[in-house]
Amino acid sequence: MSDQIRKGDFTLPGESGYEQLTLQLAETWGADVIRDSDGTKLSPEIAQAGYRIYSTICIIREHNAFALAHPETQQQCFLLSDAVMAEGERISIEPLKGYFSEQFQINDSPEAMPYWEVRDRTSGTVVDRSQWVWQDGCVTVTGCERWHRYTVSFLCWRVWEEINMYNHTTNHWTSEHLRQLDPRHPLAWAFLQDWLENWCLENPQTNVVRLTSLFYNFVWIFGDDPRRRTRFTDWGSYDFTVSPAALKAFEQEYGYALTAEDFLQKGRLQATHRPPTPAKKDYMDFIQRFVADKARVLVEIIHRHGKQAYVFYDDSWVGMEPYGPYFSSIGFDGLIKCVFSGFECRLCAGADVPVHELRFHPYLFPVGLGGLPTFMEGGHPEKDAMDYWLHVRRALLRQPVDRIGLGGYLHLTEGFPAFVDTITEIADQFRQIKELHREGSPAALPIRVAVLHTWGRLRSWTLSGHFHETDGNVLIHINEALSGLPVEVCFLSFEDILSGGLKDVDVLINAGRAGDAWSGGTAWNQPELIAEITRFVYEGGALLGVNEPSAAPGGDSFLALAPLLGVDVDDGRYACHMPWSFQTEDPSFAVCRETLALKPNVRLTAPDVTVWAQCGGVPQMTFRTCGKGRTAYLSGFTYSPEAAVMLMRLLVQLTGIREEGIASADSMLAEAAWFPKNRTLVVLNNSDQELKTEVNYPEGKVTVELKPLEMRFIR
Repeated sequence: MSDQIRKGDFTLPGESGYEQLTLQLAETWGADVIRDSDGTKLSPEIAQAGYRIYSTICIIREHNAFALAHPETQQQCFLLSDAVMAEGERISIEPLKGYFSEQFQINDSPEAMPYWEVRDRTSGTVVDRSQWVWQDGCVTVTGCERWHRYTVSFLCWRVWEEINMYNHTTNHWTSEHLRQLDPRHPLAWAFLQDWLENWCLENPQTNVVRLTSLFYNFVWIFGDDPRRRTRFTDWGSYDFTVSPAALKAFEQEYGYALTAEDFLQKGRLQATHRPPTPAKKDYMDFIQRFVADKARVLVEIIHRHGKQAYVFYDDSWVGMEPYGPYFSSIGFDGLIKCVFSGFECRLCAGADVPVHELRFHPYLFPVGLGGLPTFMEGGHPEKDAMDYWLHVRRALLRQPVDRIGLGGYLHLTEGFPAFVDTITEIADQFRQIKELHREGSPAALPIRVAVLHTWGRLRSWTLSGHFHETDGNVLIHINEALSGLPVEVCFLSFEDILSGGLKDVDVLINAGRAGDAWSGGTAWNQPELIAEITRFVYEGGALLGVNEPSAAPGGDSFLALAPLLGVDVDDGRYACHMPWSFQTEDPSFAVCRETLALKPNVRLTAPDVTVWAQCGGVPQMTFRTCGKGRTAYLSGFTYSPEAAVMLMRLLVQLTGIREEGIASADSMLAEAAWFPKNRTLVVLNNSDQELKTEVNYPEGKVTVELKPLEMRFIR
């Protein structure tokens, strides 16, 4: 590889006081950009060293003096008190009891109090305002029903920005607790615009303003008990966007009022994993338009000063959905996504922006997001980096990005030379992959896979959060497997299906648990939806259901698509009904049994279903022909290299398309990609063992011996 390819496309976090280390690692890793990190500034020696400069700003925080002078401009949210049992007709409730008092302060202003509610949770009714009073830190409720449970829904100020709070409590920061402003307040919005204008004037060395991110953070609610420090967190929730001003503006535009319960939902909040109410969908669109309108103004300010505007798609990103209808109107020059996994890589790569950049993990902090040591005694950051790279590289082989980089505090790399060597290797491999894509795309099969869930395209390639935070949900594992397969992938909502979305789709996947947003919940109560998918399959399409696909209450079967799949989950309705007996058959490919869930109560509903795997007499993997199409059922799916290969073979079986024109390894621990324009074969060893595999590709067959975790480029 030429030296030209080995340099560039890398963003390095610089650090004042460590100028020699910064410039040395910039050379070692081939960086062309140096950035600051949270709470740091670049010294003139670094800023004037000839590199492009990214400067990190979080527009809504680090304005404590203004926030303290104008506390009404701070951000808010609804909270729900813990329930109190009424042993008599009178009770007292402390609204903030159990919450982290350093994060919240009660808002009992005249604007806020009309939105407070007391509810009888046992009867599900709102308590009349005449029956309760707020005084001396307690809500006193009278006229209670004995042995009923009562809660208070209330507004509060969020007085500690959540990312700053996390770093203080986890990484032992000792700096000032940062507050956050709400751009919906006119005074705050005017201040933020002026602040950005002045910042751009005062930072002429900056080429790219790295917004981290925009206005509203994902929901992260802390408790006061360290045994459950996080009471609730959801990367996709809109609960932290609320305020009396927002509620009034919404009512004026939509013609109906929202209440605290629209957000709190009996304590479940607006979790992304639950199908949205119509009010929630309206509110999300309302917030997305607001965020886009305000963000557009910030980008225009940045551009007017001759700088580019990149946005970091984490932290305060809520309302800035990259696959939403308003994102492209903002005018960002680049999107930066922190990644642990392949599906996050694909999320970034497909967004509508000129530049796509991945921020790799581990972050240069002493402790990682999982709470384990990283750059400290007991940490192995080089191993962490390679573990994440194994996921990312297979996704990058299918869809490229423009840049990679790191974040955090560079001095922590001292004493970890193996990490420095690992990043050097990863950066070189990234540049080789990018160069292959520059000349042409990798060979792929003519299979278009559509993943069906409530959110559709809006939540392409994600559920809510990082892989390690949602790995109990089967769909995120399927997304991870798909991210590196040689097939086209799209994401459809149930509305898309009813408006012709299945055109040109070869395989439809629905996966999730009963009632969640991924399986679909009450969406399956629509007969026209079931009829359209039935038509799709009988006319030659393929359907893959995983775990509890199409589970809906009130139907003839637990799974609405049971007549197509030929399997159902017995929720008790099959009492006294004998199931079909079966014999297990082996498919034409290896079954990764470890990926399947040991799911009880699955039963055949038709005699023509082929069972490929079972456990204790219960089918766990099945296959069926329906009309001209085919269906398959998996009881579960957990990502592994072997599981990804099995999914690829299953897609081929479902479509009947021959596995030709691509590269294919015979080992389930290996994957391969063929770049025909470059006549280059790339082979991945996804295991930590030496591996010998035979690879078939359009120009023949080759036996490859790979070192542990190796990626081999064969030309």
